[in-house]
Amino acid sequence: MPTPNEILTELRKIKYPGLTRDIVSFGMIKDIEVAFRGVTIILAAPAAKPEVIDRIVDDVKKLVATIDGVPAVEVNVERAPPPRSAGAMPRQPIPGVKRILAVASGKGGVGKSTVAVSLALAIASLGRKVGLMDADVYGPSVAIMVGADEQVRVTDGKRIVPLERFGIRYISMALFIDEETAVIWRGPMVTKLESEFLFNVEWGELDCLVLDLPPGTGDAQLTITQRVSLDGGIIVTTPQEIALLDVRRGIAMFHEVDVPVLGIVENLSYHLCRKCGARHEIFAHGGGARLAGELGVPFLGELPIVRELREGGDRARPLVAVNPEHPLSVRMREIAAQVLAAIKA
Repeated sequence: MPTPNEILTELRKIKYPGLTRDIVSFGMIKDIEVAFRGVTIILAAPAAKPEVIDRIVDDVKKLVATIDGVPAVEVNVERAPPPRSAGAMPRQPIPGVKRILAVASGKGGVGKSTVAVSLALAIASLGRKVGLMDADVYGPSVAIMVGADEQVRVTDGKRIVPLERFGIRYISMALFIDEETAVIWRGPMVTKLESEFLFNVEWGELDCLVLDLPPGTGDAQLTITQRVSLDGGIIVTTPQEIALLDVRRGIAMFHEVDVPVLGIVENLSYHLCRKCGARHEIFAHGGGARLAGELGVPFLGELPIVRELREGGDRARPLVAVNPEHPLSVRMREIAAQVLAAIKA
């Protein structure tokens, strides 16, 4: 018969449905009993849909049954509140901030940060006071797109003063390190920095704070969504199937932590040739709208590949701010209006 530790190691292969985290690190394995009759697994189930728990139970039974020396498998489920990592705090509001939005993606490389910056600027152009927090510690890019040529100040009370440009206040790890410095931090350090950005920044009075989450559905994303009171989440994807597969995980993450999914944005949807005006669907097209309909969430719109958007981001002159009449800027304001209506801001 295998030992409980050997069984626990095998159980790490089972991912929580829709997430990249396994059920062991998620804190679901309460006990493992090994006896001559067989193995009993006791699960501490989070407050999830019954079909999610049923799937986990089925996966556990199938996996443990394949381990050599196990004659039978029994799984008992004990209902429990979702586990929290060490040092976790209950959800709380940010003083002075009326609404908080999270922009997420299931994978990197879909233009999530570009959409987050454009969305924040579009909301500001509609007359709202807006903040933008770059929660991607390992690959911060918000400050590069908005401007990183000023030094961050700290008040006498040791609170961080965000930079302000184009009518929005923003903070990013990129403001504290040079471009060639790699951030090599473990999870607890990342969690602490994210908490500093959320609760120790002088955001002032804001109608809306936009959070640019790291790509994926790991500990950093879960920590933020479990710690702060979010009014909604937006998923950014590209049309190709490999990106759409990860959208499901992002939506599952928001559902798991009871954050409303405000909709899906399909980025890099198509390209319009400047010379002939022909439309080229480089990464396929329509996958975001199709998936939104399938999953029952709003489709906020599609954004084209625009050279000026990339050039503006590289030069810290974001297109939505410097050219508000550009078709993409107009489209972003339409998306921003939909988002504001959804959160009643």
